[in-house]
Amino acid sequence: MRTLVIGDIHGGLKALEQIIERAAVSTKDTLIFLGDYVDGWSQSPQVLDYLIALDKRQNCLFLRGNHDELLLHWLQNNHDNPMWYQHGGESTVIAYDAISEEKKHEHISFLLSLRNYHIDEQNRLFIHAGFTNSKGVTIEHFPRMLYWDRTLWEMALSLDEKLERDSVLYPKRLKIYSEIFIGHTPVTQINETVPVHKASVWNIDTGAAFKGPLTIMDIDTKEFWQSDSLAQLYPNEIGRN
Repeated sequence: MRTLVIGDIHGGLKALEQIIERAAVSTKDTLIFLGDYVDGWSQSPQVLDYLIALDKRQNCLFLRGNHDELLLHWLQNNHDNPMWYQHGGESTVIAYDAISEEKKHEHISFLLSLRNYHIDEQNRLFIHAGFTNSKGVTIEHFPRMLYWDRTLWEMALSLDEKLERDSVLYPKRLKIYSEIFIGHTPVTQINETVPVHKASVWNIDTGAAFKGPLTIMDIDTKEFWQSDSLAQLYPNEIGRN
């Protein structure tokens, strides 16, 4: 039995189906999804349908991403957000033109059920973005930062690798958990397309919203499997490029 963590999907159902097949996922495996299931490619509603069905077959943990919150607000309030449109929301709105009201309510229920974080028995943290409190996620003063923050990853990236962990200068946030698994900020920003490990942080967002692949990784062995580039899977679309 494995525990597998999955990066940001952004409406790319074809990529999700590929990684499930390539990792030979079985019903004995536990799947942890890091959020951002929607916005980018054209199949955001179908991704949510797939995840809802998958949850009935095996143990899944679904975390909340910032794009998932944006979609929830739109579905609940039909609230137009120009910034959201410019960052993948337009493709989602178009895709929902063909979705029934009944199905929309089912998706609202799913989006409301998402978790802000998960901590396992080995003190490994799974979270979409990051956190700001030096004592950890359980007392985060700004809960929305759990799926919007970028400072945790920026700190891990910029940390001097020669700095000893017991130094008074070592960032407290990077010592709380044995490992932290995040998405949110694509590693393609640093010219990578595979999971990147910095300090205690593993970034699993390999740029599926743009031209990178989608990734699934075994949290124990660190073996990972990837889809084809999303731009190849959806050649007639632009995603968030």
